[in-house]
Amino acid sequence: MTTTFGIAMAESGDEFVPPGPNSFDFSAVPLFHLGEYAVTKPLVQLLLGGLVVFLFFYAATRRVSLVPGRMQFAGESAYGMVRNSIGRDIIGSHDFQRFVPYLVTLFFFILVNNVMASVPLVQFPTFSRASMAYALAALSWVIYNAVGIKKHGLLGYLKLQTVPSGVTPLMYPLLVPLEFFSNIVVRPVTLALRLFANMFAGHLLLILFTTGGLYLIEQGGIGYVAGPLAWVLAIAIAFLELLVQFLQAYVFTLLNAMYISGALADEH
Repeated sequence: MTTTFGIAMAESGDEFVPPGPNSFDFSAVPLFHLGEYAVTKPLVQLLLGGLVVFLFFYAATRRVSLVPGRMQFAGESAYGMVRNSIGRDIIGSHDFQRFVPYLVTLFFFILVNNVMASVPLVQFPTFSRASMAYALAALSWVIYNAVGIKKHGLLGYLKLQTVPSGVTPLMYPLLVPLEFFSNIVVRPVTLALRLFANMFAGHLLLILFTTGGLYLIEQGGIGYVAGPLAWVLAIAIAFLELLVQFLQAYVFTLLNAMYISGALADEH
């Protein structure tokens, strides 16, 4: 069995090795070392993703004019989409502007790292590694909780998040722990899990249909028909993944805006 770009491939005559979590593990094959630290492919992709986002918006704003060129127009359109459809519409016109830089950066950073799964020679979604998705969710958790505590104070914010309005106090012993668990504890977990699971599952399917098709062809017989059919399905899934990559970046950013909006609200 050989491994290329995180894809387990069965050699001719070998038993087919189905893809699994090991297909996402680069710790044993680091790209290089910095002292005692191993630099792996997902880490390089994170850094590259941040650099791509920075260079894009730098190029779009480097020579701003009243009549925008193509790059400026692309940057303004990208910025405006997140600013208006997520920031302003979800957080509200009074408070949204100060969160726009974070939301724009978040959306395009996730999008670029997701799209890397469809880039030849890279072919790996960065956030299919759970640790990276959870780190990003932890940052979001700190931001929206800090926003709420700053506005309402610690006790006021906890009351806002755990005590539903219009509910009789007799229900508090039941509802307050549930609300605390749902709004404070579970949110970052589900936020990260949604991004991680979609990127993981999509990449796993691509590996399965690609390597499975190759294996079927190598076996001959009906495999000469089933193998190419598996590759056709892999191509279809690859196009579907482009949509999923965009949607997951959008949903992650949208939920961040919703959590910030909820932290700023005066009633729960």
